[in-house]
Amino acid sequence: MNSIENNSDHSIEREHLAQQFRFMSALVILLVVAFLSVVVACSIGRIEIPFWITLKSVASGIGLMDGSNLNATHTAIIFDIRLSRVCLSAMVGLALSVSGAAFQGILRNPLADPFTIGVSAGGAFGAALVIFLGFGSNSTMGLGMVPLAALIGALSALAAVVSLARVDGMLRRDTMVLAGIVVATFLGALVSLLKSLDEESVASIVFWVMGSFQGRGWYHALFAFPYLVVGLILVVVHSREIDVMSLGDVPARQLGVDVNKARLRVLIGASLLTAAAVSVSGVIGFVGLVAPHLVRMTLGPNHTRLFVLAGLLGMIAMIWSDVAARTILPDGEELPVGVITALIGGPFFCALLKSTKTGTGFD
Repeated sequence: MNSIENNSDHSIEREHLAQQFRFMSALVILLVVAFLSVVVACSIGRIEIPFWITLKSVASGIGLMDGSNLNATHTAIIFDIRLSRVCLSAMVGLALSVSGAAFQGILRNPLADPFTIGVSAGGAFGAALVIFLGFGSNSTMGLGMVPLAALIGALSALAAVVSLARVDGMLRRDTMVLAGIVVATFLGALVSLLKSLDEESVASIVFWVMGSFQGRGWYHALFAFPYLVVGLILVVVHSREIDVMSLGDVPARQLGVDVNKARLRVLIGASLLTAAAVSVSGVIGFVGLVAPHLVRMTLGPNHTRLFVLAGLLGMIAMIWSDVAARTILPDGEELPVGVITALIGGPFFCALLKSTKTGTGFD
């Protein structure tokens, strides 16, 4: 009997060590790819800048080497235009991926993402309303009114969903999904109404709703950063509770988790992440679905590891989606980055679901 127990303990320990090794290997690989993606993305554009020149410029910019012998034009292009955009796209990819993983975890729904809960629709309506009213070009300290309106709209949508989803003072995951769908559908109809009432604003609203980093800079990154940090903290510190809640509400309560409070805090954190992303980039789909699923299917559903790896994968995916959006068309024209993520993410996600019998890891 003791030998059987010892063999079982050794098997569990070996599996734990194997999971740790796979996690650390994936972490190192994604960190290297993310760093290289930032440097290479800053090299690509209408003016091609060699990789090593870009690397030296970035190193000099953060004080690692003397940049006095570097081309001033190249340095200005890298830091004033490209690096800010690449950093912003990385932040948005991180935010959407982590928020998608959090929504899927607390709702135990493999298709849950910022769209499902209505937060993205709230941001879209806030931005569309400001553009419709003619305040889209107004700015404070170099930052337009659209990001602020989108942030307020996203958080207002969250408040509406939470209010609708409360049943006897409890936040039930099934009613949250229904409330999110209702709010998202209603706000989508309002956006369509605004477009039909003012034909002159249609192009601006549509381009923003499709998602884009065109014209974004360091102001936008600094605007979104505090909300991104707070959202990440709220989500990551509750990763253990999310693991327990994935067993079901009753088992989670039996294990000492205050399900209602934990779910609300994670919901607020994930919504802050989404609001931060939507406010500076517009509505971008599929990143919050594909990145968490890829990590979950290969390395398991542990949410601490899932948040780290999905966040890095989302950063890389968003950086390269934006590179494609700004370079695929001739003469300096740009595609909305949301079009790129949808064209790639949609078929890719379908292939993911077809390639596995378990599909999502939510059995």
